[in-house]
Amino acid sequence: MIFSNWAVKKVVAAQLKALTRCEQRYCSALTSNAFGSRGGSSIQTTPATARLSYVSCFAPKSIISVHHTPSSYSLQRKYALLKNSCIAQEFSSSAAAEIEQDEETTTSYTIKRRHGVRNVAIVAHVDHGKTTLVDELLKVAAASSSSLSSSTKAAGGDNNSADDSEVDLNRLMDSGDLEKERGITITSKVTRLDYTTNDGDKTYIINVVDTPGHADFAGEVDRILGTVDGVVLVVDAGEGPKSQTKYVLSCALKLGLKPIVVLNKADRLESLGRLEAGETELELMDLFEALGADENQMEYRTLYGSARGGWITEDVDIALKIAHDGGVDIDGLSSNMRGLLNAILEDIPSPSVHWYGQHAGDEKDVSDFADQPFSMTATTVGMDPYLGRTCTGRIYSGQIKMGEAVTLLKRKNGGSDTEAANNSSNGPSSSVTGLFANRGVSRVPLDPAVAHAGDIVTLAGIPESMKVGDTLTSTDNQVPNAIDTPPLAPPTLSCLFGANNGPLAGKEGTIVASSRVRARLINETDNNVTLTVSLCESDAEKTVVFGRGELQIGILVEQMRREGYEMIITPPQIITSTCPTTGNKLEPFEEVVVDVDSEYSGTVVNALTGARKGVLVEMADDAQGKARLKFEVPSRGLLGFGPEIATATRGTAVMHHMYLEDREYAGPIGQGSDRGKLVCNEMGKATLFALASLQARGTLFVAPGDMVYPGMVIGENAKSGDLEVNPVRAKETSNMRTQSKDEKLYLTPPKKMSIEELIGYMSEDEVIEVTPQSVRLRKSELDAGVRERAARAKKKQMDALKAKGGKK
Repeated sequence: MIFSNWAVKKVVAAQLKALTRCEQRYCSALTSNAFGSRGGSSIQTTPATARLSYVSCFAPKSIISVHHTPSSYSLQRKYALLKNSCIAQEFSSSAAAEIEQDEETTTSYTIKRRHGVRNVAIVAHVDHGKTTLVDELLKVAAASSSSLSSSTKAAGGDNNSADDSEVDLNRLMDSGDLEKERGITITSKVTRLDYTTNDGDKTYIINVVDTPGHADFAGEVDRILGTVDGVVLVVDAGEGPKSQTKYVLSCALKLGLKPIVVLNKADRLESLGRLEAGETELELMDLFEALGADENQMEYRTLYGSARGGWITEDVDIALKIAHDGGVDIDGLSSNMRGLLNAILEDIPSPSVHWYGQHAGDEKDVSDFADQPFSMTATTVGMDPYLGRTCTGRIYSGQIKMGEAVTLLKRKNGGSDTEAANNSSNGPSSSVTGLFANRGVSRVPLDPAVAHAGDIVTLAGIPESMKVGDTLTSTDNQVPNAIDTPPLAPPTLSCLFGANNGPLAGKEGTIVASSRVRARLINETDNNVTLTVSLCESDAEKTVVFGRGELQIGILVEQMRREGYEMIITPPQIITSTCPTTGNKLEPFEEVVVDVDSEYSGTVVNALTGARKGVLVEMADDAQGKARLKFEVPSRGLLGFGPEIATATRGTAVMHHMYLEDREYAGPIGQGSDRGKLVCNEMGKATLFALASLQARGTLFVAPGDMVYPGMVIGENAKSGDLEVNPVRAKETSNMRTQSKDEKLYLTPPKKMSIEELIGYMSEDEVIEVTPQSVRLRKSELDAGVRERAARAKKKQMDALKAKGGKK
């Protein structure tokens, strides 16, 4: 049986680590004789290979199966490579070369390679160490070029780099206020490294893209992967691949990108067992196979390291020794992050460029692009008060200089031929007024002010109407068509935004008009391509916002309230569609992975598989008393589930979810018990006297001194149904005497919820009132009488439907 067996060799080698010296003598002969070189080989019988049956006792049965015959042993791989059925798009970097050469009749260019540059994205699940890894790469790149920079400056030259010694490189890429506060990456960012090799003979440009790890911001990953030629997949060695790991890896494999795997946090004690048994590596190989990786992508390099510790190695034994030594490389066996940068130079291909004209050579230098037409796609757009409209993106062909005229070509939307012709027509033109490279979080002017195909740069002075995904081309030497950009996953929910119409409207914010709120939301869509904004058909004063999840909507609202906006947000609605073949109603389903203590696994299963219509598809326990549960749940069933399950499991549950596909509508979904609310019936400031008597009724959301008004939700009722209460009642100040002394009042701290938690928590008849100073939950109808009549009418309708159903 002939097959490529490098992956199997890697697995068997990992299993050999757990064997004794005596066992390894037999197995090493197996490895050398049976596998031979990396190419295809045939397994033959030798005296040493007879010990393969011993190896199979130690290796997992799902990996190796041994069949004994009189003449030979047959080794079969579970990891048979699946042929990648996804054809790379035009924007794919690695696989596009073959496709473009086969379709020269439809395109007027061929794919070449730009020498001396690498474009790579750092992708991972949330909190697996992406940003810390980028910080270490910045430090190593700065150190590698320090000697070169000093010599250049001594000679009177300019190395076109910022002074990194004066910059704090700890989580540098998370530069936004919300990113620093929450400790997550929200937007994709590009930084440019000038890396000098160990021998000092050559300096490479490495453009590194830091991407978000949360599923709600997966659109940032979608739009940025088209600009790179490879990915560094960061995986927590102790946790293994998670839901977002699967998503970002599937996107990269579909585009034909070359992966490098980094098992981060290898110096932690919880990573020891998984590294020694090879569990994380095996899970990754299963994931690559399930996602349809091709032969080249399966030959990925695996590195072990610690971004926080600043070391990395290709030898798992060295990583294990460092972990046993408490995370400190006492013997100096590992290397710094130079090992990862060298792996990027060796494994990640040079950026692909569009070449118009003769097919002369595959590698191109900067001097070859002077006569080529310029083209560039925008991945980020913005507005600078001094430079005007700016955009950041990758140059696909030609070169651009300061002052050259550029023309806008709108993004192809995949519509009819007429729409495609309109999209490819010439748009507005302008002159480039600035040419910058991104170093860290700073924009540094290029010197000389020229950029070439393969570079990721920022241009200033572009047309005002440019949006993410549009193409810029030179006015005098244009490309025939706009460049294709990756498609984006559809949104899963929508919310209505409107002007604040409560009693306190305009008292805390400066921007209150619905037209101003709508204009701000429309401006957000220029750069945030995963958001869609449209007018509300039923209410002209409201705006519909479509997004990926509660966290994405919550981050948007938080940014707006810090800018002085006042608004209200209605409960989220899941976006449904209709199947074109069956006509059935479809809704989005998501894959949910919950890591929780084993004692609470039953609580999680009951919560998701009951009224929320989830299905348990996988369950696994580990030796540390943790359970990993995997579900497939309608997106509706996840609204408000995070805070609820965190309370039920005493904060031990960690939940991650990822969009799967649209499936048939699952029917009515309940949210567990009917949570009643404590609703205020008076206006004023809440008093300690009143709240002390009300805290026995449930959980309070307000503190003494907070402003309240009729219809505002001030707490959660311990029983079902809403309860009207008076939180502003004060103790009477009369001359009535009493023999008992006044008791000292004690009040439990109120429960404070973030905006995204309130989005999933609020009921259908409630809205969130957001101001720069406060976030309040209130009823959409403030009049208690109107609410009561509406509740009676709804109850009559439900009783009538039940009676009608009983007669049938």
